[in-house]
Formats: sequence, structure tokens, C-alpha cells
Amino acid sequence: MLENLSLPLNIALFAGAAVAVWLAAVRLTGYADRIATRTGLGQEVVGLLLLGGVTSLPELAVATTATLQGTPELTINDVLGSAAVNVLLLALADVLIPRQALTSVQGSPKVLLIGVLGIVMMALVVAPTITGDRLLLGIGRWSWIMLLVYFSAVWVMAHSHAGDAWRPLHARAAGAADDEDPDGNSTLSYLALRASLAAAVILVAGFLLARSGDAIAKDTGLGANFFGAVFLAVATSLPEASTVFAAVRMKRYEMAISDVLGTNLFNVTIIVLVDALHPGGPVLVEAGRFASFGALLALLLTALFLIGMVERRDRTIGRLGVDSILALLTYAAGLVVLYGLR
Repeated sequence: MLENLSLPLNIALFAGAAVAVWLAAVRLTGYADRIATRTGLGQEVVGLLLLGGVTSLPELAVATTATLQGTPELTINDVLGSAAVNVLLLALADVLIPRQALTSVQGSPKVLLIGVLGIVMMALVVAPTITGDRLLLGIGRWSWIMLLVYFSAVWVMAHSHAGDAWRPLHARAAGAADDEDPDGNSTLSYLALRASLAAAVILVAGFLLARSGDAIAKDTGLGANFFGAVFLAVATSLPEASTVFAAVRMKRYEMAISDVLGTNLFNVTIIVLVDALHPGGPVLVEAGRFASFGALLALLLTALFLIGMVERRDRTIGRLGVDSILALLTYAAGLVVLYGLR
């Protein structure tokens, strides 16, 4: 539909949708922070379940549309490309913390747990491209395993006692938000309603963002694989960028990192939906080595930040932590490889 519009109209639509997504995601971060405080769930769990789930809505909308239109490879590479871009947002968020690295100011072991679970999920994405796969009740057997592991990961997070077992000796406590709570006297149901409205805006605007971006870049000759893994991935990662930067400004560091890692956990399950909607064989087998390398790139970037959180060397170069610099260089090298595999 949007492919029939003129280039200036698509550019205007893309810019308008980007602004809407950004503003809605900023509001959502504020609501999530207040919900975490009122419920006592903690920044990590709310970042994983609320922010992680909601900011995945654009990828979910793109997945449904692209698969039904017969281009599941666009969805797979969007999901895996978004996973890499999302982790990269943590590197960019380093700039907002003067003289400190983001990985050194968060002190929650639950964040480490989410990251490790995400690495497990990414490894499962690579597995069927190597071993092959067969359909079981309409989807690949590896997709069933990914779905089971995802729900197990959520259960593990909800029942984790990692925060009670250990914590870094020199962990910096998250500070209070810089601005006052405008909804201080609001009920939890009111905050949930406002969060739902912000989520609806992100879903609609995020979908328009992805579709108009697809139309703008349609004639670039980059192909569905590279376009999905880079340009579409960046477009559908705008909600994560907004929530991460807003959370860091509010000094909710655990929420920011949990949002990114939780989004990546949820995004892998979108592949299961694509597999169910795709009329052919197991979708990851058809996606092939391009998807495999995209998953490995996201896995490696996640591992770099986990190393930084464990090692906790508070060293910055040009306002970026050493782990963030390594992540940026790794992503740039990964783009070169992906371009060659397109």
C-alpha cells in the first residue's frame, strides 16, 4: 500500500511515525518506573516484561504482515538485526553517563541472568540452520524448543533469588528520577491504562515506521536480507532507543538494560509466530547462513556487555566504556560480513 505513495509522502510518514514512537516510548518508560515502584516487582522484571514486550510490538506487526505477504526472510532478519541494534543502544547510552560506564553503574545480578538467558535463545536460533529441522504440528521442532525455553526463562526470572544471593560490593544504587512524579496520586489501574495507550501508539506508529521505511528503501538494491537486518532493524528499534535513553536519564540503569535484553528474549519468540504463519518448511532452515550470522552477532554483542557487567572496570574513553567501544567495532565488522552474505 505505502509503496504506491510518492517518496516525499513516505519520508513525511516515516518522520511523523518516528516522532510518535519516540514520544510514546518516553511516556511508557515513566509509567513503567512508577508501576515498578507501586507493585514492588523491581526494575529488572518490569523492564523485561513490560518494556521488553511493548517495544517489540513493531517487530511483531512487521512479522505478521511480511510473512503473510510471502517474505518471511525479511521478518527473520529484522528480528535478528534488531537484536544486535538493541544491544548497541546500550553503547550509545554510555554517552549520557558522565565519566562512568553503563555496565559499572548497574548492580543487579538479575540483569546478568536475563543476558545469559538471551544468549541461550540466540544459540537455539543458530541450531536449526546447522542441524536441519522438521515440522511438528505446523512449526519446526526447534521453534517448539525456543518457545519452551522462553517460558522457562520468564519463570526463572520471576522466581529468581539472585538479588538476595549476591550483589557487587561497590554497586551504585539507582538514583531518583530527575523530575517529579506527575501521577503520584494515581492508582495502579490508571497507570496501567496510560501504559496501554502508549503501547497502542507504539504499535501503530511502529508499524507505519517500518512499512514507510521499507517503501523508501525498496529500490536500493540491497536485498531483503541486508535491508531487514540493518535498515528495517534500526527503524523497529526506535522504541527501544527511546525507552533506554529515557531510563538512563532517570538513572534507572537496571530498567534500561533489562528492556534491551528482555526485548531480545521476546523477539526470538516472534520467529515461532513466523514459522507458524509460513506455509513452507521450517523458516529458520530457509533463512540460512545470513540469519545464523545475524544471531551470532547479537549473541556476541550481548556477551561483550555481560563481560563488562561482571568485570566492572569503570574506564571510559571519550565518554564511552571500553565494552561499548568494543561493541561498536564488533557491530561495524559484522555489517561488513552481513553485506557480503546478502
